[in-house]
Amino acid sequence: MRRTLTVLSLAISAVSAGLFSTTAFADEQVINLYSARHYPTDEALYSDFTKATGIKINRVDSDDAGIIARLKAEGTASPADVILLVDAARLWKGEVDGMFLPIKSKTLETAVPTQLRAKPSDDGGTAWFGLSTRARVVVYDKLKVKREDVDTYEELADPKNKGKLCIRSGSHPYNLSLFGAMTEHLGPAATETWLKGMVDNMARAPKGGDTDQIKAVASGECGIAVTNTYYLARLMRSTNPAEKAVAERVGVVFPNQQSWGTHVNVAGGAVARYSKNQTNAVKFLEYLVSPEAQNHFANGNNEWPVVKGMKLDNPALKAMTGGNFKSELVPISAVGMNQIKVQQMLDRVGFK
Repeated sequence: MRRTLTVLSLAISAVSAGLFSTTAFADEQVINLYSARHYPTDEALYSDFTKATGIKINRVDSDDAGIIARLKAEGTASPADVILLVDAARLWKGEVDGMFLPIKSKTLETAVPTQLRAKPSDDGGTAWFGLSTRARVVVYDKLKVKREDVDTYEELADPKNKGKLCIRSGSHPYNLSLFGAMTEHLGPAATETWLKGMVDNMARAPKGGDTDQIKAVASGECGIAVTNTYYLARLMRSTNPAEKAVAERVGVVFPNQQSWGTHVNVAGGAVARYSKNQTNAVKFLEYLVSPEAQNHFANGNNEWPVVKGMKLDNPALKAMTGGNFKSELVPISAVGMNQIKVQQMLDRVGFK
C-alpha cells in the first residue's frame, strides 16, 4: 500500500522522539526510500530487489517538490537513504541545494550516459543518475494535420499551426525541461520568440495533464499537442476500447530527427545526503540499471531504458519508433540551470 507524506511526517516525528533508532536502521538490511515514482507497476521492482538482496525497502511516496521540501525541513535528521525523482529540473535542484550525497560507482558510471547524470564533483563523485527517460513528442490529428507540418519543435510556433495547439501549463516541470533544452539549442532570444508563437497558436488555454492533451486531439478540439511518450503508450496498451480508440485516432512524431534529436526528460535516483545506509543505497541504485530493472521500466511503465543495447519488448514503444530514435544530447544540468530564465520568458509572453 502506498504511504503518503502524512505517514512520512509521522515517521519523522517518531525518529525525533527517539522511537526509531538510526543505529538500528544502520545495522538492519534496509533502505528508507523517498519516491516520486507513483506507479503501481514499480511494486514488483521493489519486491524483486528485496528478494535478490534481502534488503528491505521502507517507502514513502510524494511528488518531486514535496520530497525536496521535506529533505530541506528534515536536515541532518532525515531518515532518507535513496531519493527517486521524475524530472530533470527537480534532480538538478536537489543537487544544487545539497540534498544528495555524491557517490562513486563503476556500475552506474558505465551504465548511464554522461548527459543523463550529474557532473562529477571535485572528488569524482556523482550526485544523481538518470534511470529511465521519457521522450517529449508531438501527437497530431491524422485526418487534419500533415505529419511534415509538425516534425520539429520549432513548427509548434509556426503560423501554419495557428489555432491548433493544445499543451499543459508552461510551468509544469515536463514543459520547463523541454523549454530549458530549447534555450540551449536556440538561445534565449529565439526561444522567447518561439514561446510567444506557441501562445499565438493555442486552440485553448493550457489545462490538464498530458493524457488530456492527447484526448483533446482525438476529439477534434485541437490539431496538435505535446505529451510524454509513456502517456500515449498507456493508451495504446489499454484494454479499454475508448482509450484504444483515442490512441488510434492520433499520429505521433518524434521531433527534430533531422537535427539535434527529440527532447527526453529523465527519472533518476540519488543517495540522500545524510543516509545512514549508504552501502545499501548504492546497491539499490545499481540494481535499477540492471537488465531486469531496465526491462521493468520499459515494459512495466512504458519508459525508455537509459542503458544502451537493451532489448525493447514493449509493443507500444516499438510501434512508435521501431524501438529506436535520435535523442538530444543536451546535459540535464544545463536544462536545470535554464529553469529560472525560462519561467521569466513564460511570464513575459503570457504562457500560463
